[in-house]
Amino acid sequence: MADTSSDNTAPSPAQAQQQALAWAHTARFLTTASRLDQLPPTELPEIAFVGRSNAGKSSAINVLTQQKRLAFASKTPGRTQHINLFELGPRDAPDALFADLPGYGYAAVARGDKLRWQQVMADYLALRRSLSGIVLLVDSRLGFTELDRQLLEFIAQRVGTGTVRLLVLLTKADKLNRRDRTAAVHAAQTLLAAHSTAESDIGVAAFSSLSREGLGDVAQQLREWVTAAR
Repeated sequence: MADTSSDNTAPSPAQAQQQALAWAHTARFLTTASRLDQLPPTELPEIAFVGRSNAGKSSAINVLTQQKRLAFASKTPGRTQHINLFELGPRDAPDALFADLPGYGYAAVARGDKLRWQQVMADYLALRRSLSGIVLLVDSRLGFTELDRQLLEFIAQRVGTGTVRLLVLLTKADKLNRRDRTAAVHAAQTLLAAHSTAESDIGVAAFSSLSREGLGDVAQQLREWVTAAR
């Protein structure tokens, strides 16, 4: 008779996704900052969410954490003007942070404010030591805009060395039919291949906050990032 005294069976893919979503659901507001030096120093792995103001970043964070208003999803893009940090894991032993960065590229924002936000983002992405992963949200209907490409170039060194992992979410995938969605993913993979190195960890996925396409996979990927960073 087989020995069943210990069970080291790995969770099934569905169980792994459920566990990752349960982990993401623990997210809670920690602090907000308008400058890098206002952020608390931490040894926890930090995952930043960044994208154009209308790419669906706040909605993605809310759906991922299963919390309707964790990230402020305004009907007026460009309202997020600070870096907002969210803590994950047990309250007495948190294991990761999510960082919601200001959206970029909204034309109606005053030039002075826009430049200030861009500098805050640049400082964070270039200098934040605890940054271990970036989730770049790109509208699947538009593909990579010039600003998205500029951001990719800006983070290329940290991504290329494997210091920071990168996951591109092609948002609003529910707005595309299957053929166009497949084409959008392929186009993104082709563009990202130019930034791939032997050390880099770069992924791309179709995602929809409305239909929840890709939700479980994304939660599992981020959870694996955190596990690998510890």
